[in-house]
Amino acid sequence: MIKYNLMIPGPTPIPTRVLAAMNHEMIGHRGPLFSAVMKEVMTDLKWAYETDNDIFIYPSSGTGGMEVAAVNVLSPGDKVIVLNIGNFGGRWAKICTAYGADVNNVKFDRGKAADPKVLEAELKKGLVKAVFMQQNETSTGVINDVETLAKLVRKIQPDALIMVDAVSGMMAAPLKTDVWDLDVVVSGSQKAFMVPPGVSAVSISARAWKAHERSKCPKHYWDWSLMKEHAPKGHTYTTPPESLIFGMREGLRMLREEGRENVFARHKFNRDLLRTAARSLGLKLLADDTCASPAVTAIFPPEGVDGEEVRKLMREDFSVEVAPGQSELKSKIFRIGHLGYVDSLDLIGAWAAVEVLFKRLGAKINFGAGVKAMMEML
Repeated sequence: MIKYNLMIPGPTPIPTRVLAAMNHEMIGHRGPLFSAVMKEVMTDLKWAYETDNDIFIYPSSGTGGMEVAAVNVLSPGDKVIVLNIGNFGGRWAKICTAYGADVNNVKFDRGKAADPKVLEAELKKGLVKAVFMQQNETSTGVINDVETLAKLVRKIQPDALIMVDAVSGMMAAPLKTDVWDLDVVVSGSQKAFMVPPGVSAVSISARAWKAHERSKCPKHYWDWSLMKEHAPKGHTYTTPPESLIFGMREGLRMLREEGRENVFARHKFNRDLLRTAARSLGLKLLADDTCASPAVTAIFPPEGVDGEEVRKLMREDFSVEVAPGQSELKSKIFRIGHLGYVDSLDLIGAWAAVEVLFKRLGAKINFGAGVKAMMEML
């Protein structure tokens, strides 16, 4: 028997409770039974987002949620700033460009967070409609200081929209939607919510609703106005993915039972455990400690070892799936996810496989040092 071990930053492993909840017969999606389920999910999503704003659910990937955000507030020609710290920051730029926005794509070195001083300088150059950013950049294992960045926007351009991709960061790290005055926040089911891919959730502030009223980007499926008509009844505009919604309800229940601060502490400990192991083996990490993600860690393999080879052999030799480097980081790094339904023993087992693999490849490492350091942390 070979057990498959999923150690990527999404989709993440699914708890038995969520799998069981999804094994539910279909019910009428416009009837009172499903309406009650949707209303519970919406209430718990507001808890997760720490918001009283409207939240809509769309059957889509996280990228769909990002597109929902852009098309509902922008018009062709609008000037926007994109804080691009990785592959998904680049995706914000691509989406905005596709809909005719005038994009200032502010790119930072990979492995670095967005620099508030750089944002301040860009904001002082002229009025913009919106600032787009990541909470957590999956491709590099970097988390942005969204609170500080948002304060800068409000200080310099108080009317600008603050648009946050929190797909991989939501419930892995703090994000206070209302306290930080964030306008649109996007999340996805397949990350810390511990549910399969296919659902994105989007929160909408009063400021964003005003922008929506003036938006001239073409839209129908994504149109907030159509969703707003149905949401009070616990419905969606289009047919919802019922099985995933049942899973979302159970995943959110599990998070509430654990408690927000405990969830964050678990993710933080997993991050520190893995970073300690990598350093004990003498490996270089892409992100500095100051901006290290609690969701995923990007690691440079030993000298002479290709990152893609690591990924291939981890799968073939140990049935452990780790994530590749993306774009300009392809083959240079490998990434291990530690968000959602992942615990310390999962990480120790996966890292033991990493050490054995490097030993087999003849890499010069302090064999066993990483696993020992992890055990000592426990």
